[in-house]
Amino acid sequence: MIKIYHNNRCSKSRSGLAILEKSGKQIEVIKYLDQGVSTQELKHIITLLNVKPIAIVRKNESIWKELFKNKTLSDSEVIEAMVKYPKLIERPIVINNDKAVIGRPPELIIELL
Repeated sequence: MIKIYHNNRCSKSRSGLAILEKSGKQIEVIKYLDQGVSTQELKHIITLLNVKPIAIVRKNESIWKELFKNKTLSDSEVIEAMVKYPKLIERPIVINNDKAVIGRPPELIIELL
């Protein structure tokens, strides 16, 4: 089953979801802003994406600018910040088995299918 970490208020996330729905494959929509993301889950996503945690932070969010900008944070601290403030997580993130992509642009999702 394909998972999408989705924010319905985000046009890129809606576009990504539409691509998945057209694929006809089974999809699990995770509304991470509502239900949150655990530290373990976020670490797994980061491993699948093969990036440093900071690579999936939305640095233009006001929370980031107010609380974390210009601070030197460890990978663990960045992950903690995203768990506490899920709005900081880049979106959409799509996982298919052992592969993941950030759907920016949404067309990158097609490569997972």
